Amino acid sequence: MIVEIGKQAPDFTLEAQNGEKVTLSELKGKYVVLYFYPKDMTPGCTTEACDFRDQHEQFADLNAVILGVSPDPVDRHQKFVEKYGLPFLLLADTDHQVAEDYGVWKLKKNFGKEYMGIERSTFIIDKEGNIAKEWRKVQVKGHVEEALTYIRENQ
Repeated sequence: MIVEIGKQAPDFTLEAQNGEKVTLSELKGKYVVLYFYPKDMTPGCTTEACDFRDQHEQFADLNAVILGVSPDPVDRHQKFVEKYGLPFLLLADTDHQVAEDYGVWKLKKNFGKEYMGIERSTFIIDKEGNIAKEWRKVQVKGHVEEALTYIRENQ
């Protein structure tokens, strides 16, 4: 499946850290900030999650829901949420099917080793359920502000 700007976002149902099942299509009428990140408790992912936490109210004021997605299981997500006071849901994509649907499950290289993992990416899904904006290979610094600005300017 290829994700394209202006096209319907691939629907999914995933379990969140609180045990709730979240279905994307049930969020129509709101903006959804769907961000994919590699792993809970790692430096870049923690910075990104805390930046979203710190801007959470501004997103909420724009009728936007933040959803973080990684292959980590719900119990690890729960520890991450508790440790950093994250006010949004983290979804467990343990079989990385949703990451594959969004084209963010990629071959990565680290210290000469190759492995499959999440390419840090964010998608803004509009109120009709279409992909409005995407960022791939996200650099964490300043990214959350970029996403917030995009929604503000495209209300």
